Amino acid sequence: MSGAIFRDAWGIPHLRADGPRELARLQGLVTARDRGWQIEVERHRAQGASASFLGAGELSWDVLVRRARIADTARRCFARLEERDPETADWIRAYVTGVNEGLHGHGAPEFARAGVLPGRWEPWTPLAVWLSTHLLFAGFPAKLWRDHAAARLGADAVGLFATDGPGTSGSNGWLVAGERTVTGQGVIAGDPHRFIEDPGVYQQIRLSCPEFDVVGLAVPGVPGIAHFGHTGTVAWAITNAMADYQDLYRERLRRTGAGMEALGPDGVWRRAARHTETVEVAGEDPVEVEVVETERGPVVIGGPEGLDGGVPESGGPPLAVALRYPPRVTGDLGFGALLPLLRARSVADVDRAADLWAEPVNVVLAADTEGGTLHRVAGRVPVRADANRVRLVPAWEPGHEWRGWHEPPRAGLDDGVAVMANQRGPAAPLGVEFAPPHRARRIAALLARRDRWSAADMAAIHTDTHLASAAPLLDHLAALNAPDLTGPASALRARLLAWDRHMDAGSADAAAFAALRGAVVRRLAAEPAFASAATPPPYPDVFRPWLALVPRIGFALEHLLAAKDLFDIDRPAVVRAALEEVAAAPPSGAWGDTHRLAPWRALPPGDPREEPGLSGDHDCVLCTSAVPGITDLAARGPAARYVWDLARREDSRWVVPHGASGRPGSPHHRDQQPLWLAGDLAPVVTDWAQLTKETDV
Repeated sequence: MSGAIFRDAWGIPHLRADGPRELARLQGLVTARDRGWQIEVERHRAQGASASFLGAGELSWDVLVRRARIADTARRCFARLEERDPETADWIRAYVTGVNEGLHGHGAPEFARAGVLPGRWEPWTPLAVWLSTHLLFAGFPAKLWRDHAAARLGADAVGLFATDGPGTSGSNGWLVAGERTVTGQGVIAGDPHRFIEDPGVYQQIRLSCPEFDVVGLAVPGVPGIAHFGHTGTVAWAITNAMADYQDLYRERLRRTGAGMEALGPDGVWRRAARHTETVEVAGEDPVEVEVVETERGPVVIGGPEGLDGGVPESGGPPLAVALRYPPRVTGDLGFGALLPLLRARSVADVDRAADLWAEPVNVVLAADTEGGTLHRVAGRVPVRADANRVRLVPAWEPGHEWRGWHEPPRAGLDDGVAVMANQRGPAAPLGVEFAPPHRARRIAALLARRDRWSAADMAAIHTDTHLASAAPLLDHLAALNAPDLTGPASALRARLLAWDRHMDAGSADAAAFAALRGAVVRRLAAEPAFASAATPPPYPDVFRPWLALVPRIGFALEHLLAAKDLFDIDRPAVVRAALEEVAAAPPSGAWGDTHRLAPWRALPPGDPREEPGLSGDHDCVLCTSAVPGITDLAARGPAARYVWDLARREDSRWVVPHGASGRPGSPHHRDQQPLWLAGDLAPVVTDWAQLTKETDV
C-alpha cells in the first residue's frame, strides 16, 4: 500500500493514496493519530465498557448498550456486508487496519490519566460506533415521556409538550440553486447541532485517490464521509429528519425451567433469548446484566420482575420494555452507501447512494455543477400502526407488527431555495414531533432578502440570533396591567417589550429575558397541576433527560403559554410573579456571562479553563441550547459549519469548534475556536501545492 498525509494551515488532514482501500487504511491511521483517545472512548461506549475506566457515571449507558445488543447488531450488519457487498466490507477492514496501526503505542495523555491502554478494533467496530452514536438520536425515550405525561396529566398533555426535547439532535441546512447565486452554480450551507464534545464530533478531512477526491466532515471512527461532502462536481448535506423509526413494546415475561418466555400477540408464550454479561466499573464491584431478547427486540428496561429494581409499573403487573430498531431487524446499517457517496459525480449518484441509507433517517440536500438539485428523505422507517409511533404498545396485543417500509418522501425547491431545520418538511409523514418552525422560517426569510447569494454571504445566516419563540412570553408581558406592577417590574417589562429579540452574547436585555423565562418555567413546574408528573417513573438514569419535568416545560414553554387552557393555571399571575422576582434581583451582566459553552469531555480537562460565552439560543438559527429553568450553559450547538460552493470548491468554507486535532498541546487542538465563536469560516484548501506534506505511509 502507498499513500501520503498532507496538512493545511489548520492541521486538517488531506490524504492521497493509490485506491479506495489504501485510502481507507490511511484515513483510519490518521484518525487514530489525531483522535486516538476520542475513538477509543467511542469504542468502549459502543461495547458497553466505558464505566471500566470512566467510572459509575457511565454505568447506565453501558447497561443500555449491552441490553440493546449494539455490538451484536454491528457484528450481524458486518457479516451481511461481507455476504452482499464484499468490496465495502474489505474497505472497512482496511480502515480498521489503519486504526490499529495508529493506536499502537499511542501517547495521548488521557490514556495514562485513565489508566487504560488502547485496545484492538475489529472489522465491525466502526459499525458499532455508528450504532452507539445514533442509538438515542431518534429520541425513542420521548415515548416514555408521552406515556408518563398521558398517565399523569391526561391524553391532551401529550400535544401540549410536543416539541423537540432536550435529548434530540438537529441541524440547519439550506440549498440555494444557481438561479439565485452570483456564480450561477449552487451553494449548500448549514450546521449540524449536536452535543459539543472536546474533541469535536466531526473531523474535517480530504480523501483523494484516482477514483475520487472528496472534502468533507467525517465521524471519527467511521470510514468515508457520510453526512457532509463535496466531490468537486456534487456536494451534499443532511439534517435529522425527526422521523420515528424505533418502537417500544411493553413485554410480559416469565421465567421457566428452560429459561425465559415472552407473551406474544397470539396469546402464546414463546422462548426469549437470554444470557448474562458483566460490566466492569472503575473503583466499584462489577455489575451483572441480564440480556433478554424477545421476538420484538432486545429488552432495554425491566424484566420478568418488572421495572428496574423490581418496581411494578403504575401498580400493574410486572412489565419490561423491548426496543425494536431497523438494523437489528434487517442486519443492514446502510454502510453500503458510503463508497457510492465518495464516488458520486452528480445528484443522481447521491440519490442512488441515499437509497442504500438506513439509519439515522435524514433529510438530504445535494447540488451538482450541471444544475441538478436534490431534496429528499433517506433512511428506513417501518410501516406500522399509528399507536407504535406515539407511545409504548403492548407486545401481547395484535396489530403492532411491522409491515414493510415507507417510501422515502421527496420535495422540490421553492423559488430556487430549499431549507431544512428539523421542521415539518418532507419527512412530516414519517414523524411525530418536529422542531418548531422558527429556524426554518428565519433562514427562508433571510434568504428572501436578496436575489443573488454567494458562498461568502452564508456566515451571516449561520450566526443569526433572532428568537421568534420569545413571542408568547412577551405577549403575556404586554397584556399585564402596568399600574399593578412595582416600579422595577414595570421598568423591566417596558425594557423587554422594546428588546430586539436577538440573543446576542453582549446583550443585557437577552440576559434579562432568559432570567424571566427561567423563572416562569420553574414557577409553572411548581404548579399543583403538574405535581403528578414531577416524579419520573423508575426508568434507568440514561433516560432521565427525557423524563424530567422542568426541562420539558422549558422546551415546550411557547406552547404552554399559548395554549387555550393549561389545566386552569393562572398564567398571567405566573408571569407577573416571575417578572417581580427577576426585577427584584436582575442579572448583573449580559447573556454571554451565563450562556457559556459546556462541552462534554470523557475526562475533566487537565488545565481548568473558563469556557467562552455564546450568542444564540435553542430556537435561533445560531442554535446554542440552554435548558430554560435549569441552566444557561450550552451543551449543544453547531458541531461544525460548512458552505459548499459548486462554482469553485476552493471557495467553500468550514469550521469546527476547538480544532482539527484531538491531542492536547497540539497547535491545532483549539486554533479554530476563535473562528467558530466569531462565526467566521476557514477556507477549504484544494491546491496540493498549498499543503505541507507530513509523511509517506
